[in-house]
Amino acid sequence: MRALVVYESLWGNTEAVARAIAEQLGQSMEVEIVDADAAARSTDGFDLVVVGGPTHAFSMSRPSTRQNAVDQHGAPHAPRRGIREWLHELEPTRGTLAATFDTRVDKPRLPGSAARAAKQELRSLGFEIVMKQESFRVHDYGGPLLDGETERAAEWARTIANAALATGR
Repeated sequence: MRALVVYESLWGNTEAVARAIAEQLGQSMEVEIVDADAAARSTDGFDLVVVGGPTHAFSMSRPSTRQNAVDQHGAPHAPRRGIREWLHELEPTRGTLAATFDTRVDKPRLPGSAARAAKQELRSLGFEIVMKQESFRVHDYGGPLLDGETERAAEWARTIANAALATGR
């Protein structure tokens, strides 16, 4: 089984979660990890796709919210293309397994979820959602991740791997 992990990260927190997920998945399958800027428009050849990004303005980031993160909150850089744009460019598929995650500020707890929005996009493209989306918490805008979040990400990935492998693909 081959897995693709695609992430968007401004401060490195979402990337850290993506790497923990990829490392855990790599214990039972071949894994490629790539940021959304570099991700291909096709997921051909992959059995499982895991997508993650930060929650901005109650959903997936947009160019304006990424620039706002740089201008008003000190993010070191804004990706040219986030998961929203990547998903809009992604070729439809049929039956490829998928799961989504996001990072979000711990306090205040705000509604909305980049992972939920990404899951809906993937489903509309023909992906089969194998696991409920998951959120990982960060302190303030720039992080760091709350203690234990990378371990929790690895555990979530283990659950995804078990579910994906149970499909027999």
